[in-house]
Amino acid sequence: MNLKIYTPKVMLVAGIILFAAIMRLIPHYPNFTPIAAIALFGGAHLGKKWLSFLIPIVALFISDLILGFHGFMIPVYASFIVVVLFGNYLRNNIKVHTVGVASIAASTLFFIITNFAVWIATPYYPANFSGLVACYAAAIPFFHTGILGDLFYSTVFFGGFYLVQQYVTVFKTKEI
Repeated sequence: MNLKIYTPKVMLVAGIILFAAIMRLIPHYPNFTPIAAIALFGGAHLGKKWLSFLIPIVALFISDLILGFHGFMIPVYASFIVVVLFGNYLRNNIKVHTVGVASIAASTLFFIITNFAVWIATPYYPANFSGLVACYAAAIPFFHTGILGDLFYSTVFFGGFYLVQQYVTVFKTKEI
């Protein structure tokens, strides 16, 4: 059985994803991280579905080993997995506008899922509709920086990879 997973393209994409995970460890503005961009990029460029999930999740997990685990790992990883699916959907239609829309959708999904988990699992907000609204309202400043970070890193990853594909022959192939 020949899996052909050690191709130059897979190695470059995996390297970009691992580099992005390391970026989480460098001091940064709150929520201005490459998390959604990692998932989108991996989902879009790693042709084998199992790789498109495995490599971004392992990269996130490695950075979490260093940063430390927290009580919201399940909602964070669940949203991350859905964003990889967004990337899978992009695979045959990678354009500036589709990546932009997917990046904003990823930020929005992450915001909705993780803040819902905060509302459910913490005593900070009343367990009613007004508590849910207050939880989301308190998180809006982080939502703005999350969108900006996701758009920035998606531009860097997708745009950078596009440029590499234009100038380095070995990366022009669609196969992984």
